[in-house]
Amino acid sequence: MDALSDAPSPERLQAILDGIAAEMALVTDRGKVASYIPELARQSTAPFGIAVALPGGQVVRAGDSATGFSIQSISKVFTLAIALGRLGDQLWSRVGREPSGHAFNSILQLEQENGIPRNPLINAGAIAVTDAILAGHQPREVLGELLRFIRLAAEDDDIHINRAVAASEQATAHRNIALAEFMAAHGNLRNPVALTIGTYVHQCAVEMTCAQLARAGLFLVGAPGCPRLVSPARIRRINALMMMCGHYDGSGEFAYRVGLPGKSGVGGGILAIAPGRAAVATWSPGLNARGNSALGTLAMELLVRETGWSVFG
Repeated sequence: MDALSDAPSPERLQAILDGIAAEMALVTDRGKVASYIPELARQSTAPFGIAVALPGGQVVRAGDSATGFSIQSISKVFTLAIALGRLGDQLWSRVGREPSGHAFNSILQLEQENGIPRNPLINAGAIAVTDAILAGHQPREVLGELLRFIRLAAEDDDIHINRAVAASEQATAHRNIALAEFMAAHGNLRNPVALTIGTYVHQCAVEMTCAQLARAGLFLVGAPGCPRLVSPARIRRINALMMMCGHYDGSGEFAYRVGLPGKSGVGGGILAIAPGRAAVATWSPGLNARGNSALGTLAMELLVRETGWSVFG
């Protein structure tokens, strides 16, 4: 999809985003915050932000788009790009490429499939990816590489890890530790569990604003004026995985309603890619029953309705 000529003008896009933000302010069912992570449990469901980054780097935004939040599982997109750059197709010996149909932190399929996670965007798969890029490196090096990648993609050095969120996740990481231990029992974890999980929770605690996140997603748009950090073939594959797996057992619903590759995080963020057109980020901490931002999903649906950006036409 390379037709930029049919994209709304920045002025029209600003009007669309302002309208969406106004509509989101009126929604009463705003979901529930991720109460199992103490730092996230303190969030209000009131905020809503949206930003659209266009090829060339211009960002159009509305609402609480300048407020920082932990991107949580959206970080999996960036670590996947790093892992594929380092390991190539060798990565797929440790993690699959199929939708899970289960909750993001489910252990069921790991038991059925001998410790091989179904895809790299569920927790078990992302833990395996983190473990893979830790090979021969210290956590500080891996986290430094992740931050450099994100900062380069966003063209913004003011992106950091929220240490309080990381500590909160580390203290309550029992289920992720169980996933890692199960993979280790099947020989699919090469580093000590504490090392891999410690690195994983810190990557999830990267803090960004909607504007920064949208800019960081431009490397997956694949249009002139976007950062060239991965190959076009890899862009297609990462976007395919986001479409099929980026919203866990709600991925089909997101594809049906929005029709864009997307990745959610339990911090309330969503990153979506309109191939050839734009990267979109929303944030609202209230989650639906499947762990995806309730208002963020609705806002994405409204945006696609107004712009016609769905990959399905």
